[in-house]
Amino acid sequence: MSLDVYLGIDVGSVTTKLALVDEKGKYVDSYMLKTAGKPVDAVQNGLKQIISQALCDYNVNGVGTTGSGRNLAGALVGADVVKNEITAHAVAASTNIPGVQTILEIGGQDSKIIILRDGIVTDFAMNTVCAAGTGSFLDHQAQRLNVPIEKFGETALRSENPARIAGRCGVFAESDLIHKQQLGYPVEDLLYGLCQALVRNYLSNLALGKELLPTVSFQGGVATNSGMVKAFEEALNTKIVVPENHQTMGAIGAALLAMENHQYTEVPTKFKGWEVGNMNFQSVTCQCTGCSNNCEVITILEGAEPVGHVEKIGDIKGNIIARWGGTCGRWDIG
Repeated sequence: MSLDVYLGIDVGSVTTKLALVDEKGKYVDSYMLKTAGKPVDAVQNGLKQIISQALCDYNVNGVGTTGSGRNLAGALVGADVVKNEITAHAVAASTNIPGVQTILEIGGQDSKIIILRDGIVTDFAMNTVCAAGTGSFLDHQAQRLNVPIEKFGETALRSENPARIAGRCGVFAESDLIHKQQLGYPVEDLLYGLCQALVRNYLSNLALGKELLPTVSFQGGVATNSGMVKAFEEALNTKIVVPENHQTMGAIGAALLAMENHQYTEVPTKFKGWEVGNMNFQSVTCQCTGCSNNCEVITILEGAEPVGHVEKIGDIKGNIIARWGGTCGRWDIG
């Protein structure tokens, strides 16, 4: 038994997500793992895992990639569509959540807000600078307070008098949290106070001047935190929808974009096959000295043969499957 599917891969700085949808765009399966600074390994391990848990054979008709590592992932697997996270999350939400008009998305290292009207993105904003509004900051503070991140939300919901935490900056938030802790605030009040601070930070940085209309969808890993969900509901005075597959919505969106591309163009997929999970890849970074920009150009090679030290980009030999990073595009491949 086989099933025609579309594969979406979302490579982020903290986690890598893979998702499959069928020919009608219905969710089939997904898998998430830590990127751990090794996106190539993460993509390969993800492919191995998602095929190992399959209940039938998957016939891949199209592949889409997204996330900060979308170009790398696209080169590795042979993507048909490479799109940014805004587009991927918007497509996934508009397909799975009827009437969605606002998307709140918070990941491990960044956060974003997307405004949709009639299924079309009309505005968006991203924050990749301030750590105070991200999942890694929550994770760090949970560790400091000796609370497992899995228990963060339910512990925060027990709060009756949340502490007022300064949330405009990650450094100030942490020092204020320590100060409140030394004053004897209960852990649950500190945690929910932190949730409220992060929501204030998010809304003041990303939502300023934007009309946040229901239905509101909360996506990304932080949406697992029920304390953050409640804090957003209080701040926006509306019900927040957390999709069942909120952590893999980017990958689902990439899969849906691949499906749309295949159905529109009817061009055979470039997917290299599930055996990509067992191939050998290596990356080589070399500085281009062709002009004063001195761009760092990344080359992806297939094969296990050691490359060694390379002085010039043109000296890189082997099976080059992709190259990018230069401002002018002189060296770009793939």
